[in-house]
Amino acid sequence: MKKNRWTLKLLSGLTAVLLLTGCSPAQPETTETAGEADAATKQEKVIYRTLDEIKESGTVKIGVFSDKNPFGYVDENGEYQGYDIYFAERLAEDLGVEVEYVSTEAANRVEYLESGKVDIILANFTVTEERAEAVDFALPYMKVALGVVSPDKTLITEPEQLEGKTLIVTKGTTAETYFSENYPDVELLKFDQYTEAYNALLDGRGDAFSTDNTEVLAWALQNEGFTVGITSLGNIDTIAPAVSKGNDTLKDWINEEIKALAEEEFFHANYKATLEPVYGSEVEVDSLVVEGGIVEE
Repeated sequence: MKKNRWTLKLLSGLTAVLLLTGCSPAQPETTETAGEADAATKQEKVIYRTLDEIKESGTVKIGVFSDKNPFGYVDENGEYQGYDIYFAERLAEDLGVEVEYVSTEAANRVEYLESGKVDIILANFTVTEERAEAVDFALPYMKVALGVVSPDKTLITEPEQLEGKTLIVTKGTTAETYFSENYPDVELLKFDQYTEAYNALLDGRGDAFSTDNTEVLAWALQNEGFTVGITSLGNIDTIAPAVSKGNDTLKDWINEEIKALAEEEFFHANYKATLEPVYGSEVEVDSLVVEGGIVEE
């Protein structure tokens, strides 16, 4: 018993000495400084496959919508269809690889590129300054503005009519940004997917829905009792393919591809095959299609 008491006193004394001298128990050694850790973290964020790596793999991964008819959607046979898909198929063909479609939502398009989940985004991606800080856009292949669709019995024809009412939007879209910044008194009901947003409009959970004017027009033509009362809102913007920030080899190849495709009026043929059956004479083709990356007024 005395021996144990003496041992406890010795340990207590050693602890006191350590505290007085400012010593602390040994910490695990590390060879990585804080600066090196930060550099490693930044390096991890740069995740993409170069043009040569994609060709060597035999597959290009392209992020597309699965529920935005007629631009990117899955048909009754489980096949991807639409304006963006028509373009994606040609890109893969000219790259000499197979295409692997990755279904994306508006809010995670940037994330999918940053994480390397896809090589290219072709999902009605409107070019904005904010997005251009996170991804690299190639030349545009379409132009668009915002539109607002609402029930015929309570048709919305001016954005001011939405103040104090509920507007349905999809998260991560230019419509969400536009109304948040310009009409803060409009209550926004937000959904991740376009299907959810349109179902909410059909169910009467909102007074109107806003997204690209070309897309709401196509939906209204297929859904009796709804009209696009506001056909063009905000700026005329462009839609372009996007790649990971810094992936210059892939971006440059896409740019040259878009220029070359203009010689055969590829996007006019794309429109005729995928959009004309929906729009008929409701849309002037040159108000939407961009050939060779050149946006005409």
